[in-house]
Amino acid sequence: MSELRDLLDDVVADADALFLFSPSGSFYERFDDLNDVELVVVAPENAVDSDAFVELPIDFTDLQGRVRFGIEGAVDQGFVEEEAEVVCVVDVFGEQADTITRVQASEFSRSGVYDLFVNSRAEPAVIRDVLEVAIGLGKKGQKGKPVGALFVVGDAGKVMNKSRPLSYNPFEKSHVHVGDPIVNVMLKEFSRLDGAFVISDAGKIVSAYRYLEPSAEGVDIPKGLGARHMAAGAITRDTNAIAIVLSESDGLVRGFKGGELILELDPEEY
Repeated sequence: MSELRDLLDDVVADADALFLFSPSGSFYERFDDLNDVELVVVAPENAVDSDAFVELPIDFTDLQGRVRFGIEGAVDQGFVEEEAEVVCVVDVFGEQADTITRVQASEFSRSGVYDLFVNSRAEPAVIRDVLEVAIGLGKKGQKGKPVGALFVVGDAGKVMNKSRPLSYNPFEKSHVHVGDPIVNVMLKEFSRLDGAFVISDAGKIVSAYRYLEPSAEGVDIPKGLGARHMAAGAITRDTNAIAIVLSESDGLVRGFKGGELILELDPEEY
């Protein structure tokens, strides 16, 4: 560990911030005394009670995705400036820190994933669970075949008022929540049928098979995206919900908020 500290001292020289991804308490304490360097912890929870903390809501398996999210969060919360030079200590090959990278925050254009989680009405854990369902569907499809799906999360009452049923709602009298493994299997099974899932801020599955009816006039989405994406943009413009869409054609997961596309992920990278 002393060798790592010596190496970090050299790498951190003249840097503005040191990012520790999911550090243990003892590891964090070894670097808590760095002078003139902002120490930022990026992790699922603030187990080390860091003053500068960015919550990591999903497990990014690729290094770039994790670093990008941490930097977006730190810039958004004012821990570092957009032009900051930052050093990141990350676990890539195991459960302990094994990789050090130095980057400029400005190298990463904003992806939107941080905004999707933090500045949304729905609970971050709910968004994470829905995103994981969409990513899982994108990886495996439905019985080996590509599938599309639309999940509308948050502001469920208004979303229901701006939609109508396409079929019987299997969740009408239930009190099940996204994130339960059995429920997630149900969501994946029902995804092969038309219509959107409506999920409350707290994660309750309000409905399936909903046809979204907000006007798409003025909604601008990239060329090549179809009706499912247009509906996602329109419903998030007219409500305080977010929408997560799995595209059947290209297999990408996209996030919409405020009528705009703010997130695009490849499920195979997570």
